[in-house]
Amino acid sequence: MRLCSLLTLLVGFWLTPAMAAIDVYEFSEPKQEAMFHELTKELRCPKCQNQDISDSESELAKDLRDKTYAMLLEGKSKQEVVDYMVARYGNFILYKPPVMASTLILWISPILVVLIGFIVVVVRTRNKPHHSIDNELSIEEQQRLHELLNKDKES
Repeated sequence: MRLCSLLTLLVGFWLTPAMAAIDVYEFSEPKQEAMFHELTKELRCPKCQNQDISDSESELAKDLRDKTYAMLLEGKSKQEVVDYMVARYGNFILYKPPVMASTLILWISPILVVLIGFIVVVVRTRNKPHHSIDNELSIEEQQRLHELLNKDKES
């Protein structure tokens, strides 16, 4: 009985830090809460590898969630929050960056690579001669080839 109590106490101490790591954000309106969850899914953590700020456990992501929460409580709109984050961290923070002259190459290059690859394959297959080796060799070369092949068979 004493061992069971000791184990329960140890497990309780072990689980307490894990439960304390959960962030709780309370909103006065369901609309603000929905906007908060939407924003935290749309904004990428600048520190993490392709994680949104709602899933990231980094301190920077926590700070961004807190800032998003504070701005929404101040009555800022979704666009104002996004504009603030972009001004501070650049377009990298957005999962869907806007199409601009500086990012146009990123949007067009995959299409161009596939198109150029397709054109190269088509051109190479059309220009490829369909001759066999025997047609490319002269009569003397064909005779020499047959002699060598027959010589190898006899050996």
